[in-house]
Amino acid sequence: MLTNSWIYDAIIYTYALSLLFYFSDTVGRNRRAKRMGTGLLVFVWVLQTIFLVVRIIRHQDVPIISSFEFMFLFSWLLVTASLAINRFFSIEYVVFFVNLVGFALLIINMLNDPTSSSVMAEWEMMHNLLVFHITLAACGFAALTVGAIFSGMYVFLHHRLKRRQWSEAVRRLPSLERMERMSYFAVIIGIPFFLLSLAVAIGVVLLGNRIELLTDFKIWFTLIALALYFSYFWVRTRAVLTGLRLALWNVGCYAFMVLNFSLNSLSAFHR
Repeated sequence: MLTNSWIYDAIIYTYALSLLFYFSDTVGRNRRAKRMGTGLLVFVWVLQTIFLVVRIIRHQDVPIISSFEFMFLFSWLLVTASLAINRFFSIEYVVFFVNLVGFALLIINMLNDPTSSSVMAEWEMMHNLLVFHITLAACGFAALTVGAIFSGMYVFLHHRLKRRQWSEAVRRLPSLERMERMSYFAVIIGIPFFLLSLAVAIGVVLLGNRIELLTDFKIWFTLIALALYFSYFWVRTRAVLTGLRLALWNVGCYAFMVLNFSLNSLSAFHR
């Protein structure tokens, strides 16, 4: 658990899952993923509303407009606005990024509650957040690894088919179209995990009053790696590159992500 409040934890985890589905629709226009993301977001809104109401009832003797209430109310308003935008305007990009900000606000707000008598020790909260950050990053890296393997298999099979080099290994491989689709699907899963992991990392920096760590080169390298993957989504959507070049692009993005991971030992944040 991240906090001593099960409902706050439920909000965080459900919010994160909603963002995963929304990202899938944002880059690939997946109507089923959008419905799942919207349903989970509605559930997040319901949990946030319950949390606010219960808090108001329990702490009527405490000034409601503390920084904790303000931040939580701000996040609730962002969720409300995103649901309204999704319902009446259908602007998926805005909905995704508005909720990414709302998710980051909830993470940052964890140590900002002056009224609860059961708040965890700060070191324990930071430890839980770091574990959450590492778990999200590991899930993202695993998904991107699977995507890179499929792209590598695509390059191998394309080379063999072009040279008409038939073998048992070639016959056992999936089709080029299926491998490209599976690679893309794996990247769609991996990138939002990294986005959420980065949001948690920034929350840890802000909670620890270490603003100077936001200039750490590791954060900027991660942003560059994410930008490369977003360019992969763009060229695939626009059909700018052939399947072979797209597979090579994905392998190149993964290679940069591996380089980014290898620099952890030099990062002030990770030390």
